[in-house]
Amino acid sequence: MKNIKQILPGEFDAVKHWYPKALNATIHPMVSFFFSLSNERIVNRYCHLRPLVNPEILHELLCYRPRYFLWAGADLFNVTTETGKRQMVIIENNSCPSGQKSMPTLQDHEEYGGYKILMEESFLPSMKSRRLPRGVLAVIFDKNHMEASGYAAALADLTNEPVYLIPYFKDDIGKQVCSKEGVMEFVNDDGEWTPIRAAFRYLTQKPWNRLPVNQKTFIYNPVVACLAGGRNKMMAAKAYDLYNGELEGSGLSIVTPETIWDVSKVEVPLWVSKMGGQAVVKNPYSNAGQGVYTIVDQQELDRFMAEEFEYEKFIVQSLIGNYNWSSTTSKGKFYHVGTLPNKKGETFAADLRMMVCGTPNGFRPLSIYSRRAKMPLTNKLISGEDSWEMLGTNLSISLGDGKWDSDTTRLMLMDRKDFNRVGVSLDDMLEAYIQTILSTIAVDKMAKNLFNIKGKFRSRQFQSMNNDPVLLNEILRD
Repeated sequence: MKNIKQILPGEFDAVKHWYPKALNATIHPMVSFFFSLSNERIVNRYCHLRPLVNPEILHELLCYRPRYFLWAGADLFNVTTETGKRQMVIIENNSCPSGQKSMPTLQDHEEYGGYKILMEESFLPSMKSRRLPRGVLAVIFDKNHMEASGYAAALADLTNEPVYLIPYFKDDIGKQVCSKEGVMEFVNDDGEWTPIRAAFRYLTQKPWNRLPVNQKTFIYNPVVACLAGGRNKMMAAKAYDLYNGELEGSGLSIVTPETIWDVSKVEVPLWVSKMGGQAVVKNPYSNAGQGVYTIVDQQELDRFMAEEFEYEKFIVQSLIGNYNWSSTTSKGKFYHVGTLPNKKGETFAADLRMMVCGTPNGFRPLSIYSRRAKMPLTNKLISGEDSWEMLGTNLSISLGDGKWDSDTTRLMLMDRKDFNRVGVSLDDMLEAYIQTILSTIAVDKMAKNLFNIKGKFRSRQFQSMNNDPVLLNEILRD
């Protein structure tokens, strides 16, 4: 079938699966040291700096084995207050995240990097712990061919069997991919429907409109991980809030911007006003930087209100910008630490992507990288300027028709050249790691609650928590 490729053992080629600047980079010693830390050392260091944190609970969380949200990538901002209190803030945690192509290998002799680690330590153990139908192995994707093909090639080498690399878009349902009695199938070169026993999923754009919630084929990550918060910012905000309630008394909590959920469009101006005229409005079900609106003045609010939207509900979050123009919240103002100033004295807003996976022994980090905004932060806003240019850090560029590109000029690697510009320390990376794990557990717990004891999806419960008719009509349940 068109565009479906069979990846055979021995085909892995690093040149095809890394950005050139990452392939030829040397990891920074501090980042390499972070990846070498055991859970015991992480707990000792973290609790030494935060004596109110319960070390037994923290160790237990590091060893947590997720059931659904097995592979996550959190985007975090390094922020501070006017008194100099710094912390890492979770902006969102993504199911099936990108990152391997931007991560230099930890050792020069490593050929596979994180591609093999994820497959060998997370995907394969998770697959083998389940009863599976007969069929082949596959990687299904809707963007990021560079990484999707890397996972497929690594999996083929580890299993010594062919792996099918299958592009899967909404228009492909029933044509070259389908689900029959819970088993995913695709059309092979001979025009025959071929069952899949396990699929590594890199579907990022509304995966629930192509994959049923209940499947006999093992899907890594299953679509419920997206619905529960991995690709659903509305449910993620609720999952974080619920889990913070569970963590009360442990000294741990998920740190996020102040978030208001279930906001209708007509209510947006009221919440923007309450946050001091600066806020971020998000379509809860978009990703890759799409559907995010930074609002710093009346003109940007008016432009948002003039648009037509597919969905009925939004979330509104406090805006993290420069100290002179960040949202006012109950916890005060948070603003970007940002990159180290360049020779022109310019500081850029930047995020940190922390990718982790669940293994039989608990969580482990997979990759880290940073992205900066296009334009430097300014102390004073000029009316009519596009604030997204100063605050938007995502590199993805939508070209339409399901095609994507990336602005790699703003990518900052964890190598000897870029790391010092990012402006984070070893303790900042530890905090980012803990925040990523906490948010991943929160979403995984939410996903568990969306199934009954018979393993069926609780549609009514989901609707009661996320009552957006357009979204509900998109979800495939059979």
